[in-house]
Order: sequence, then structure tokens, then C-alpha cells
Amino acid sequence: MLLALAACAELRPAADPVVAVDGIVGEAVRAARAPAAEQKAALARAQQAYAANPVPLSRLRLATLLATLPAPLRDEARATALLEPLADSSSPGAGRFAALLAAQIGERQRLARELDRVAREAERTARERERLDRERERADKERDKREETLRQQLEALRSIERGILEREEKLRRRQR
Repeated sequence: MLLALAACAELRPAADPVVAVDGIVGEAVRAARAPAAEQKAALARAQQAYAANPVPLSRLRLATLLATLPAPLRDEARATALLEPLADSSSPGAGRFAALLAAQIGERQRLARELDRVAREAERTARERERLDRERERADKERDKREETLRQQLEALRSIERGILEREEKLRRRQR
């Protein structure tokens, strides 16, 4: 009888790939919503399962957790490496899900690179703006100094002119 059961188990078709993928997605959603300690435990269980039996579904399970858990548990590079041999958009179930997940990781990495580039550009722009502000401030100070010097010179000239006019007036009075 035991032999017959073993034979039946051998002949039983593999589990439905959609159901297997659904279980992996469900576990990833539960883990993502769980506290950090439970997230770490779920990842450790997936790593142990993959180490013990590196079949495609355990590979996909580990990759899904590595891609969906928050930092510091997230490891997109390792998830991508795990998904690479599985990703096949023409293969139903695990293959399509692996291809989708790999594409999402790639897009997230592209966006992170773009964000870094924009941040560096913003930083460079801010430094340039500060430099221009310092130059403008220095130019304003120099202009203010020139204006003050010109005002002083103008006042000196006016004083000289007043002095000349006063002397001329005194001379006219004396000549009368």
C-alpha cells in the first residue's frame, strides 16, 4: 500500500503554478506589513528553504522577499541574480511573475540612479548659486564703495566750489 501511495505521489501533477505564485505573493505581502522582527524571520526562513532545496519556487520566494521587504533587509542585487534564471514572460506562473518582479526591480534601480543624478545636479546648482551670490555681494560692496568715494569727491568739489564762490563774493565786496 505504501508503494502504491508513493507511485501516486510520483504521478500527481505538479502544483498549479498560479497557486504557488499566489502563495509567494501572499507571504511577501504579509511579511511587508509585519513588524521588523517578523520580516527578518520570514527572510531567514526563505533563505534556509532555498539553501536546503534550491528549486525554482524557493528561489522565487527568496527573491520576492529580498525585493519587497524594506531596507535594510532589501537586497535588490541579490534578488535580481536569483530572478534572472527564472524570468521568462512567456512561461505562465513563476516565469511571468519573475519577469515582472525583475522588471520592477530594474525600474526601481533606474529611478534611484535618476534621483541620485538629480540630487547631484541640484547640489551643483546650489553651489553655483552660492558662488554667484557671493560674487554679486562682492560686486555690490565694490559698487557701494565707488559710490561713496564719488559722493565724497562730489561733496569735496562742492565744498571747493562754495569756497571759491565765497572768495569771489568777498573780493567783489572789497572792490565796491
